[in-house]
Amino acid sequence: MRSLPSIALVTHPTRLEGLRRRWGTLGQAQFLLAMAHAQEDAQRAGTSATKATVSRKARHAQVRQPQQADFDEYRQEDSVYRQVVDQLENELQFGLPVKRVDRSFIANFDFGTCEVVVVVGQDGLVANTAKYVGNIPIVAVNPDPKRIDGVLLPFQVREAGLAVRRVLNGKYQKRPVTLAEVNLNDGQKMLAFNDFFIGAGSHVSARYQLEFAGRTEPQSSSGILVSTGAGSTGLLSSVFNMAGGLAQFLGTEVEARPAITWEDRKLVWAVREPFISKRSQASLVAGWLEERQELVIESLMPDGGVIFSDGIEQDFLPFTSGTIARVSVSEQQANLVVQ
Repeated sequence: MRSLPSIALVTHPTRLEGLRRRWGTLGQAQFLLAMAHAQEDAQRAGTSATKATVSRKARHAQVRQPQQADFDEYRQEDSVYRQVVDQLENELQFGLPVKRVDRSFIANFDFGTCEVVVVVGQDGLVANTAKYVGNIPIVAVNPDPKRIDGVLLPFQVREAGLAVRRVLNGKYQKRPVTLAEVNLNDGQKMLAFNDFFIGAGSHVSARYQLEFAGRTEPQSSSGILVSTGAGSTGLLSSVFNMAGGLAQFLGTEVEARPAITWEDRKLVWAVREPFISKRSQASLVAGWLEERQELVIESLMPDGGVIFSDGIEQDFLPFTSGTIARVSVSEQQANLVVQ
């Protein structure tokens, strides 16, 4: 039996909730933060305070000490977020069930019956959600404009209800966002809203064979970045910052960076810190990956190789010897509702 249509409300734990999960209670978390400040104060004062002395100072810390001000910020941030989520849930009562989905369950949640997905959080939550919802419209809400810039969050809480109503009525504007896709020879697949990292899971050099546009070479590097238009101002920009800085140091002209929009059906790839040796080359270091082209990478690492997307290292595909990855522009697109 097919489930009834619904609205998904995607949320994330606040930093305060993260502290509670880590330390068991907020009181314990507050005490440990106070301990850290007391230890730092002792070191700066050049004293050799014992652990017991530091603990005693932490217990008797004044309420307006810096660590208390920090903890107040955690509390205020948490309070604002919880109020916004509750308000949103009340305003999304359009006759359809509203299902809250915590960030940790996004990958396993069935979005297939959802008419619209409302994401309330930071930009990273939008990027992570977009990979799992298919073509379902996404209404992205900035829960705290005083603290969050929200490049991917066009709506504030007071506007979200109207935006969702327009989606349900089929009268909304959307902006398609190109996604990247990687397919492995064992059948595994992953999408990226911003970028892929392909390399070693630690700080050792990655070993692999790179194939692009009919050329192939073995490489050793700090890994490969493949970026969409949405992610081109993020991690990939650090590569161009380094290249531009080196060019300036060498007294050469710095060329304009490649321009790519969210909608462009192409990707940018770059090899980080390629190393030249008897067994590795560096003639293929960057390029455009046009629609229907593939960047083919074969792992030469017996262990430790990984592929992850959008900076989420915990959710990765193993990339070890015998694994061949094919990176391309995905047919699937994210549909962000705009004003």
